[in-house]
Amino acid sequence: MNTILIIEDEPQVRGNIQEILQLSDFETLIAANGKIGLEIAQSKLPDLIICDIMMPELDGYSVLSALRHNEATINIPLIFVTAKSERSDFRQGMDFGADDYLTKPFTPEELLNAIASRLHKHALVERQAQAKLDELRMNIAHSLPHELNTPLNGILGMSQLLIESCGIIPDSEEVEIAELIYRSANRLNALVQRFLLYSNLEIITKSPEKTRQIKEKKDRCFTEKIISEVALKKAIENCREKDLKLDIQESPVQLPQENLSILIEELLENSFKFSLPNSEIQVMSKREGNKFNLYVIDNGKGMAIEEINKIGAFVQFNRKLWEQQGSGLGLAIVQHIVKLYGGEFTIASIPEKGTTVSVSLPC
Repeated sequence: MNTILIIEDEPQVRGNIQEILQLSDFETLIAANGKIGLEIAQSKLPDLIICDIMMPELDGYSVLSALRHNEATINIPLIFVTAKSERSDFRQGMDFGADDYLTKPFTPEELLNAIASRLHKHALVERQAQAKLDELRMNIAHSLPHELNTPLNGILGMSQLLIESCGIIPDSEEVEIAELIYRSANRLNALVQRFLLYSNLEIITKSPEKTRQIKEKKDRCFTEKIISEVALKKAIENCREKDLKLDIQESPVQLPQENLSILIEELLENSFKFSLPNSEIQVMSKREGNKFNLYVIDNGKGMAIEEINKIGAFVQFNRKLWEQQGSGLGLAIVQHIVKLYGGEFTIASIPEKGTTVSVSLPC
């Protein structure tokens, strides 16, 4: 049974709404003003809120604003009921984030239809969110054990060999084994750091307050040196220096230096991973008006439209054909960073031909 909170300062109207809802098998909570209603909403977490606009203590707009800035109440559907019937009033209510708007007087049928519509929509959104969560769990179950076990097995196997062969094998072979252990540990550390970064970005993007704070800071950096250094470093790591072609124009960008480095690292990691040696990878950037535009172009395996639409954490494609190492977190991290700083991220790709990733950010 759904619970509905009624925030209305007129006793007769409040009683009428409560009677209509109780006759329709809804549980009800009531509040005589916005302040009490907000307290009840935050403590009881109803399934839906019906709220007047003009009230003492706290008006309906202030109630809605407070609800939308609280993680626990941000998604609770809210329907305004009010005598304010001007189009501008309606628009203001919707701009504040109301889910529906009923003008007094309204019939029981209008009220119940509005409630049914909002509850249905809310349930649909929750089912979609649950489906995405289930898909993420499945992707983690498929990819994460392999990504953890591979470097761990390398560390365990090589360290055991080193212990058992102590004093038997030449020093040069001991150094070689130690280097293998170090590479495996680095791979494991990189996976852990990527996972922590992705988790932190998920937390930030789900918090309106943290997102607002980041956008208000407006951190900026200059791009040419950062992009060139990071790109060359990734090319050397992948033994692909000759394949890397840079065409970088100096430009400011509203992005912290650390996040620009991460963005370039992840995009190039993908390009090197899914293209063959001796195939060119281009990194180009330029300033156009008040936008910084970045392009990473490879001639690799490409992606189908369905694959582009399914990009996300721990999602991998055609693993049997392409034995890539990685968690599938790279592009998901890039998407989060670009969105967080008010940019746009697009992928144009042709299977077996190549991929162009475009990033546009405010200067």
